[in-house]
Amino acid sequence: MSSNDDRIAQVEHHFGVRFPQDYRDFLATTGSLSRFVPPADDFLVIDALEELIGINEAGEFQSRFPGAVVIGGDGGRELLAYDFRQETPPLVTLDVSAENWSSAIHQAASFSALLEQFPRTGWKWDESDPSPS
Repeated sequence: MSSNDDRIAQVEHHFGVRFPQDYRDFLATTGSLSRFVPPADDFLVIDALEELIGINEAGEFQSRFPGAVVIGGDGGRELLAYDFRQETPPLVTLDVSAENWSSAIHQAASFSALLEQFPRTGWKWDESDPSPS
């Protein structure tokens, strides 16, 4: 196991989860992302592995959103999180001031799907936003 794999395993252990393989692969290769994504022209942030524990603890996200692991966001108020309450955790957005899961907005079924659809769709802002086919 590489030192990067060890660090990923340590973060997973901290949260009591196993990240989906596509996200693990991203962490092991690209690591993080912070940029405007054309043509949607929405800002996408995927936090570095070293930042995940601090970000999640600072916002007390596990107490407000049991089963959530925040991995990024829009660079502002919206946080991108895995919903580990589900066996195959989807990615959702949560407003930084939200009290509970009722405000979660589904973004993608997987990390790969998010990266594939994001240039076309950008962020989905409510549950009525159509899912790409």
